Amino acid sequence: MISDKTQTTHLDAVIVGAGFAGMYMLHKLRNLGFSVRVLEAAHDVGGTWYWNRYPGARCDVPSMEYSYSFSDELQQEWNWTEVMAGQPEILEYAAEVADRFALRSDIQFDTKVSDVIYDEVSNHWRLTTDKGESIKARFCIMATGCLSVPNIPTIEGAANFKGAIYHTGEWPHEGVDFTGVTVGIIGTGSSGVQAIPLIAEQAQQLTVFQRTPNYTMPAHNKPLTNEFRRDAKSNYAEIRQRQRESQAGIVSYGFGLGGAETAKPTDSIMRTTKQQRMVLVDKKGFRAIHQFMDIDSDMNANEMACDMYREQLGRIVEEPKTAEGLMPRDYPIGCKRPVIDSNYYQTFNRSNVTLVDLRQGGIEKITQTGIRTAQGHFEFDALIYATGFDAMTGALLRMNIRGRDGVVLSDTWQAGPRTYLGLQISGFPNLFTITGPGSPSVLSNMMVSIEQHVDWIGNCISHMKQNHLQTIEATEQAVEQWIDHVNEVADGTMLTAPSCNSWYLGANIPGKPRIFMPYVGGVGAYREKCKEVANNNYEGFEFSGFGDH
Repeated sequence: MISDKTQTTHLDAVIVGAGFAGMYMLHKLRNLGFSVRVLEAAHDVGGTWYWNRYPGARCDVPSMEYSYSFSDELQQEWNWTEVMAGQPEILEYAAEVADRFALRSDIQFDTKVSDVIYDEVSNHWRLTTDKGESIKARFCIMATGCLSVPNIPTIEGAANFKGAIYHTGEWPHEGVDFTGVTVGIIGTGSSGVQAIPLIAEQAQQLTVFQRTPNYTMPAHNKPLTNEFRRDAKSNYAEIRQRQRESQAGIVSYGFGLGGAETAKPTDSIMRTTKQQRMVLVDKKGFRAIHQFMDIDSDMNANEMACDMYREQLGRIVEEPKTAEGLMPRDYPIGCKRPVIDSNYYQTFNRSNVTLVDLRQGGIEKITQTGIRTAQGHFEFDALIYATGFDAMTGALLRMNIRGRDGVVLSDTWQAGPRTYLGLQISGFPNLFTITGPGSPSVLSNMMVSIEQHVDWIGNCISHMKQNHLQTIEATEQAVEQWIDHVNEVADGTMLTAPSCNSWYLGANIPGKPRIFMPYVGGVGAYREKCKEVANNNYEGFEFSGFGDH
């Protein structure tokens, strides 16, 4: 509750989150002449790159493309050092953006939002913080990120462990020295795959507890040359346009990474013999599977590609039992976000690394000195949770967000997130979500999706100002139709295969509704849809004027 004595700050807009979405949204609205403040829980800018400082943390999108395009001066003057930048460099880039555009003066750090309540009398949002402050704004924009709430699984005895405990998503900023330390790590998703090789180089012994093996591809990361940077910068206009029109917002310009945008799959794996497939593995390793167009739509074709993958894995990992334990089975390539690695499988050839394949007997409890599984007890000094995030909805549902008639967002989303274009929620006027569920978001280069959403929201709010409109709200019919479309385009892809249990579906969070959250239709098609909606007088949204009741 807010006391009568609490002083309320009045603004045009309040933004929650100072990652790349929140920073650009702030810059955009300030330039449009709106009064705005950002509320950020961290001590500085950077969002996910502020918190995720675990060893090996790295972007899985080429650096020259994982960057802002709104300022040509910025993209010409900033020099990325690697094909895919590591966390420290990305955080430096975020700080450069904040300094260059003087953003920090309108960002309130070390501030958590507790309540976000819509006042139907004044048609304003009232936000309260953990400091007891009250902020009132016409527009509330959630830039809370898709991967910002760490998931810590409930395991019996977890509180009993006497050693140091870490989560990859909340890594100590001073770093951790594992020299001479025995370490246990739970999880082999993206953060685990990136962290394990580096921790293994330092730790006396590393025990990896794996529930589900991942399909992971070598990053082939390397330093960028001055010549390449000059070439890319001279072609930035073309690169950016191709990004915006592409499927995933990535064109892998000049890298030859074998990604979805550079590979040209024209062949059917179903028309090959096993001998032909093995020859391809001999020549290309894991990348051999990228040339087949039918593995994304045909389960039999996909399983052939999985066999090729397992063949290559078995060639890298020397100990047959360990190799078998690392092999993904019973779910298709492409059902989860691709993971990239640097010497991940080679790490399991080290004498100080042990794999515990939990498919052979799961975790029973955490003890004072380690983890007891059905396969035995494993002891170590430090425990790491590399168990991912409550993706896409976690941060929003943590806050007490209440719309019209006091309806709580968690009730509206009880059966899964419901949005129109991933931008708005019916019953929550003037509340926008940047890269929310129902948009390409985590299926894309986030920077491309962020810029598109911020530009759309900025244009929408400007349209409202010019036309003296007070509120905008997605209609329930538009939400229903969009959800149907999101499900329709995802149906038949590996992303929604019955055997696929990914965080795209919320499958990593017990009790979370199983619903496919991102939009698989591609950033190019999605951008055109958003343009069409705006050009048709914001079709699917309802406006009210200042005199309406």
